[in-house]
Formats: sequence, C-alpha cells, structure tokens
Amino acid sequence: MLCYTILIRKMRVGRVNRSNSDLEKQIKKAISILKKGGVVAYPTDTVYGLGACMTDTAAVDRIFQVKGRPKGMALPVLLADKVQMESILTSVPLSARRLADEFFPGALTIILPKSNSVPDIITGGGRTVAFRIPDHRVPLALIKGLGKPIVGTSANLSGQPSALTAAEVQAQIGDKIDMVIDGGRCPGGIESTVIDLSGKKPVVRRQGAISIEKLRKILPDIIIV
Repeated sequence: MLCYTILIRKMRVGRVNRSNSDLEKQIKKAISILKKGGVVAYPTDTVYGLGACMTDTAAVDRIFQVKGRPKGMALPVLLADKVQMESILTSVPLSARRLADEFFPGALTIILPKSNSVPDIITGGGRTVAFRIPDHRVPLALIKGLGKPIVGTSANLSGQPSALTAAEVQAQIGDKIDMVIDGGRCPGGIESTVIDLSGKKPVVRRQGAISIEKLRKILPDIIIV
C-alpha cells in the first residue's frame, strides 16, 4: 500500500479548532484502512503510536515486521473506554477499577490476565495483556470507529527513540505503513507508566508519565522493579 501522510494543523488534545472538519475526514479514512487490515500511525497523549486492529493477526504481524520487533515480545493495546476492559480480561479486580477511575484516560498502562478475545500474537503467547485508555481524541475516535481495541505500540523502529512528531515517524517507518496522521507534536513526550496487577502485589514494570507517588495514593503496596 502507499503511505499517506495526512497534514493537519497542530492541535491540542480534545480542543476543537478550524482544522476539526479536516481531522474528522482523516480519521474516517484511517478507520477504513484499519478495517481493511492496514497499519496507521497516530498521535497520542504520550508519543506517536502504531496501530492495527487487535484481532487482525495478519495486520498485527505486520507491525512486528515494520518495527523490526521480535515476535515473542508482547504488544500493548488501546481501549476507547472502561467498558472494553471487560472484553479483553478474564476479570477486572478492584485494584484495576480504582486505578482506571483515577488515571483513565491517561498515561497509565495496566497488565492483567487476558481473555480468549485477545490473540496470542498480541501477548507473545503469554497469559497477560497490557492496556490503557489514551487521553487523546484521535486514537479514541479510531477505536470507537473500528469497534475494537487497537495495538498501541510506539511508532518507531525497535531500539530507536520514540517519535514525538509525524516527521519523526515518517523518517523511521513512513515508507512501511499505510497512513501517518499528523497531529503536531505529542503533548506528553514521556511514555506511559506500566503497572502489573497480575500477581499478588502490584508491580511497576516501567516508570513513566504517572509518578510512583500518585500511584501509591491509590495502591500503597506497590513494588518497583
């Protein structure tokens, strides 16, 4: 497929401006590409993401190829709302609900045991899945339009810096994907904090945009690794 670079004026998260109608058209086009098994890059509240439909294993496999990422490494997924948590998890514990109420949408990724709806290619054959709800209108619109969660990995080559602008995405992988939505520079710039709730105690697997201090206000017994 050809790579389409969509140029829109820089906009703040959730802010409607005179580019709004153009943005809606581009989102509609991106949803169509995702439904056909395509791969798109999009701005989020942290860094640029690289997405495909979570249940389209061929499209997910392509993401591994684009990034040069080993197949055994799990990929995170993005949800549109807290209701979708029920569809990808075996159960939603109270700890996850409390964190979701406080930090979703936002830059927190939670790890929990997956349901059968999540393909093994997403989890690297593991029993858990990493997910979050982004605080950015573009990925939320993509997920709602597609009707399914999307892959939420960073839009860069494995081992290279995360992309904060569409130009950085284009330079690294632009010729390998089907669309780059240019939403300006990502406002976060720091990747999400990752917390694992699949064990007996909550474990922070990656420190990021949400501080440990904020997390401990909700779950005091957090362990950092």
